[in-house]
Amino acid sequence: MAGDMWVAGDAYEAYIGRWSRRIAETFVRRLDAPASGRWLDVGCGTGALTSAVLAAADPAEVVGVDPSEPFLETARAGVTDPRATFQVADARSLPFEDDRFDVVVSGLVLNFVPEPERAAAEIARVTAPAGVAAAYVWDLAEGMQLIRHFWEAAAELDPAVPDEGRRFPLCRPEPLGRLWTEAGFDAVSVEEIKVPTVFTGFDDYWTPFLGGQGPAPTYLMTLPEARRSQVRELLRSRLPTNPDGSIPLSARAWVVSGVPA
Repeated sequence: MAGDMWVAGDAYEAYIGRWSRRIAETFVRRLDAPASGRWLDVGCGTGALTSAVLAAADPAEVVGVDPSEPFLETARAGVTDPRATFQVADARSLPFEDDRFDVVVSGLVLNFVPEPERAAAEIARVTAPAGVAAAYVWDLAEGMQLIRHFWEAAAELDPAVPDEGRRFPLCRPEPLGRLWTEAGFDAVSVEEIKVPTVFTGFDDYWTPFLGGQGPAPTYLMTLPEARRSQVRELLRSRLPTNPDGSIPLSARAWVVSGVPA
């Protein structure tokens, strides 16, 4: 959906940011990159991955780039470590010289980039010869349960909904690995990261969808109130719920990594 909204940092944090931070922490630890490296975070958004790099990787610097200035404002407010800087940039045309960074990462972004192959080529270009590049995306087809439940309920009421699982084929292991291979990386691997996403109750699950950030919330906010209420009540009846009212879900991301050829 061309109208996907990515402008309100606080609303994004409530919807996905709190879960993406958990994925980011595991992702950085698994990379096990040497200390004092120069890092680039492509599509840094509100700073979840940049924060994880600063906390776990002991970098010399981290540069975060994103096309959304409002998201960068949230990142700057939340990430005050002097090793981090943020600037507006398009993943398809990174404003850096060749071989500039030791580690180039991208979290939950590449499926939203038009022409992701151009972004992958740019990531390869700015990665140092002895460096590493890695990215991760939600498994929107199956493993990102909070979003899957939403689209399944929405599709029951309208089979023509723009389901993210169909819209973003890159969010599967084979095409994600192929993207890195075709960008020229060697030793390409794809693995999963899975984290729990437990909501305290239905309102904790539902309210972030009303923030309008990302495909599912953007779609929801285009619906008339009556249809929105139908989606809400269908979800309420279907979501797994513990005796205390909490909703135990999980989120899976696919991770691709490689080294310059």
